[in-house]
Amino acid sequence: MRLVQFELNTGERRVGLVDGDRVRAVQGAQSVRELALAAIEAGQSLAKQVDSLSLGAHHDYRQLLNERRVLPPLDHPDPAHMLVTGTGLTHLGSAATRDKMHQHAGKEAELTDSMRIFQWGLAGGKPAAGEAGVQPEWFYKGDGSIVVRPGGDFAVPPFAEDAGEEPELGGMYVIGHDGKPYRLGFALGNEFSDHVMERKNYLYLAHSKLRNCAYGPELRVGDLPEHLAGTSRIMRGDEVLWEKEFLSGEANMCHSFDNLEYHHFKYAQFLRPGDVHIHFFGTATLSFADGIKAQPGDRFEVGMTEFGEALVNGISRADAVFEAGSVGKL
Repeated sequence: MRLVQFELNTGERRVGLVDGDRVRAVQGAQSVRELALAAIEAGQSLAKQVDSLSLGAHHDYRQLLNERRVLPPLDHPDPAHMLVTGTGLTHLGSAATRDKMHQHAGKEAELTDSMRIFQWGLAGGKPAAGEAGVQPEWFYKGDGSIVVRPGGDFAVPPFAEDAGEEPELGGMYVIGHDGKPYRLGFALGNEFSDHVMERKNYLYLAHSKLRNCAYGPELRVGDLPEHLAGTSRIMRGDEVLWEKEFLSGEANMCHSFDNLEYHHFKYAQFLRPGDVHIHFFGTATLSFADGIKAQPGDRFEVGMTEFGEALVNGISRADAVFEAGSVGKL
């Protein structure tokens, strides 16, 4: 089952069930979050909750996408109650690019901190069921205000040094009224980061992640195949600037999803009932590693057959929102 959230011409919200090139509106549902909370209260899966409701009008899926009326597939009416986070160095091969970034001249024979964490993941990132494995790298990306809808542009702030894609999967979660996290499913994601800033010093990783991101357009409900292969592409006008396969799924990861989820939700502050969490699981494929520098006007396309329509986003420059020395004093 694949679900989308979209807007009518009137601006009203709807939840839709993807049916080929059409979207069927789920009667009485205005958000996936509401559906998920109802499913939790009913003690049943999200898929069964959707199946219990009737389907309404058909909508042309391509038209919804072209008119940018498709929303992220999970959100919260109050962006402050939506947390976007992620884990890095989780995929086989993901350490190579990062290690190259963080090596210093004359020290190539020494293990970088990135390579150490990656090796820890290889050794202990897939513990037995019910056990906690080694913790991964973790980062905060922002609240719901940094999320861009499918088809929208990533804003590049004046202080940014790079505008690089990160094609990966995102886990979609709602915290139930019982204070327990529930995974609804997964969505394609573009985590979008500043790799030039990160390369200067790995302690700048936190700064480099504070950028827009996108996920969707579809929420794939339930579990995933062990092996997944998609395509990440950058378009400049009508030309393909760069294209590469990216792999995901637990067969291509050094951590299990269960382990990554445990090390996020083990913190009490992330278990506030009703909140929404979007958690990016990392990637091993970046155009930055191939010397590509995306620029305003380019278009990112992240696609994978198992997730239906590709996630497409552009890039545009943003004005400064704050000037140095302009903090008010009371």
